[in-house]
Amino acid sequence: MDIIYLRKLKIDTIIGVFDWERQTKQTIVIDLEMATDIRKAAQNDQLEDTLNYKAVAKRLIDFISNSEFQLVETLAEKTAEIVLTEFSVPWLRLQVHKPGAVRGSKDVGIIIERGNKF
Repeated sequence: MDIIYLRKLKIDTIIGVFDWERQTKQTIVIDLEMATDIRKAAQNDQLEDTLNYKAVAKRLIDFISNSEFQLVETLAEKTAEIVLTEFSVPWLRLQVHKPGAVRGSKDVGIIIERGNKF
């Protein structure tokens, strides 16, 4: 199994349950690992033979920046569904950071794994 990853993808969105969070966009940070097989792409040196991480990033930026979830858990689950279904990824590990959500803490968030490693 090979893994293509995105680290520290920053996206502004409406996220949270408090009144002020429903009115002010906050920056969330995404770390994403996606299982794939890079052998064909490595052999042919062609973008269409691999998982296009730029296309994944653009899709997630569009989705997340236009979302208005209350829970980070919901955001993570919906984001994972997009990657798994739209990009035919068999397995992923997704970390969603919500910096500054808890006073005294640099960061809070959630880590989920979905799908099957091959």
